[in-house]
Amino acid sequence: MTLLDAPNLTTPEPAEHIVLEDMSWEFYEHLLEEIGDRNIRVTYDEGRLEIMSPMFKHELYGGWIERLIFSICDARNIALASAGCTTFKIPARKKGLEPDKCYYFQHAQAARRFEGSFDPDIHPAPELAVEIDITSKSVPRQPIYAALGVAEIWRFDGRKLQVLHLGKGKYSERKRSVAFPFMPMTEFAEFVLRMTEADEFKVLREFRQWLANLPAL
Repeated sequence: MTLLDAPNLTTPEPAEHIVLEDMSWEFYEHLLEEIGDRNIRVTYDEGRLEIMSPMFKHELYGGWIERLIFSICDARNIALASAGCTTFKIPARKKGLEPDKCYYFQHAQAARRFEGSFDPDIHPAPELAVEIDITSKSVPRQPIYAALGVAEIWRFDGRKLQVLHLGKGKYSERKRSVAFPFMPMTEFAEFVLRMTEADEFKVLREFRQWLANLPAL
């Protein structure tokens, strides 16, 4: 069966993504195999499946945030393992997704030794996920992140950066980051927005200077 033959197919606006209803877990896993290394995100939650092809601006924002995260870890000597858009699946809960970006800090050394696909029974979840939400998503992703046990999500919509902490199975907005508690997140978001108009390397240099003056907690 091809995607065009699949039942209960809807194409919401904008047309960069497709939603399929009542899809089996087996179909989801087969689709991941067929997609392979293509730059396509697939989200699955108990029968609802969404396929999205990230837009150029989506990838730009994700790349800018990642450069700033790398700069923080370099400046503060924080261990880091970047897992990118790795597929994280929970077969027992029938949930799976690929983050836009995700990172390990406390478990960075263990993450570097991972072999094969992510296994929720033996592998820790990423400690930080970055979600670029400039395109509307039809399958909520926060419940999947919560099931995985991702402690923190940064959600950026092109204008505002939300910091979400996991507690009692749900996410709530906070002013500070769990991963980087010393960093004022409002100012961090301003550096991300500046990259839309200024030279990226100039912004990175100024970010490092700003970071060097922050007190350690």
